[in-house]
Amino acid sequence: MKEVDLYPHVKRFLESQDYEVKGEVHDCDVVAVHTGGTVVIVELKLSLNLEVVLQAVERLSLTPLVYICIPNKSKLLTRRRRQIFKLLRMLGVGLLVVNGERDDSLVSVLVDPGDFRPRRSKQRLERLLGEFVKRVGDPNRGGMNKRTGFMTAYRQRVLTIAQFLQKEGPTKAAIVATALDEPKAREMMYRNVYGWFDRTSVGVYELSARGKQEVALWL
Repeated sequence: MKEVDLYPHVKRFLESQDYEVKGEVHDCDVVAVHTGGTVVIVELKLSLNLEVVLQAVERLSLTPLVYICIPNKSKLLTRRRRQIFKLLRMLGVGLLVVNGERDDSLVSVLVDPGDFRPRRSKQRLERLLGEFVKRVGDPNRGGMNKRTGFMTAYRQRVLTIAQFLQKEGPTKAAIVATALDEPKAREMMYRNVYGWFDRTSVGVYELSARGKQEVALWL
């Protein structure tokens, strides 16, 4: 499929809504004018990319009704559908898809252009600021690879416990909690999220073999 293969489908779709449609007018792939004077501009692309998004945003200076049209099987649309819809709504750009090369009726409107204001999430903001305040110092570099893991406030607390056990050896959870002023020490060692602790007896924990290897990597 080529970009020009999308044009007849979009043309017929708009003409069915009483638009007069012409292609390649002043660098716009598709220009449609309704009998009432409404102007629609459509940019055709085989995949959604930054180039076509910038083109569409530029066309907003001509009309508020700007659409991007791509084949429905676009890989990016399949993988990041929700995020793409949100981005286009924030930009005020619409999205059309052509569902098949031979089916003239299958042009779908996935996003209509218009003003959009994202809904604020107070709960997510509180979690963000909570982590920011609890984290000691600035242990991570912005842009780090997530696969290597991040230093979080929780990991810092567990690391403090691990260092204590590394120095003191097997210790009762109550003593660890008191020594470190960490009321959740018992719970954190019991949950053992990172596999750094072994329970040697009731209420007594020591650093595991994995802990001895990995703790040094975070210091």
